Amino acid sequence: MPSFDTVLEANFVEVKNAVENTAKEIGTRFDFKGTSAGIELKDKEITLFGDADFQLQQVEDILRNKLTKRNVDVRFLDIGKPQKIGGDKLKQTVKVRNGIDSENAKKLQKLIKESKLKLQAAIQEEKVRVTGAKRDDLQAAMALIRKDITDLPLSFDNFRD
Repeated sequence: MPSFDTVLEANFVEVKNAVENTAKEIGTRFDFKGTSAGIELKDKEITLFGDADFQLQQVEDILRNKLTKRNVDVRFLDIGKPQKIGGDKLKQTVKVRNGIDSENAKKLQKLIKESKLKLQAAIQEEKVRVTGAKRDDLQAAMALIRKDITDLPLSFDNFRD
């Protein structure tokens, strides 16, 4: 039975490299000298530091630029609200999405059911497996998913005949 998995996975090696390059650029830029601007990565969470909203926005722009250069889709980023951490300093957490959450998995499953293709979509932890009798139907489902779900950088792997 032909099948494929729909997944949501960022390349964490490239994300780590982008964060390191951002930190290096923050250290060398003149407008960040003597400020608390900074960035750090822990597990799947990036923390931005700054003295003001404007500075946090600049750090975020640098990060987006570095991620784009490394071919990491910025739609993987789930940006939180800035929080005060004492004095006039701010911190902002940015989560790197990994795995399809249940709400989006159900949306994907519903999309495949409503497409009238002879396919089944099964939610398996953080991915959605699509199976069907014909390879052409699976390819049509991939095209449908790419066209209809644009807010998530979904990819397909484990394609089997």
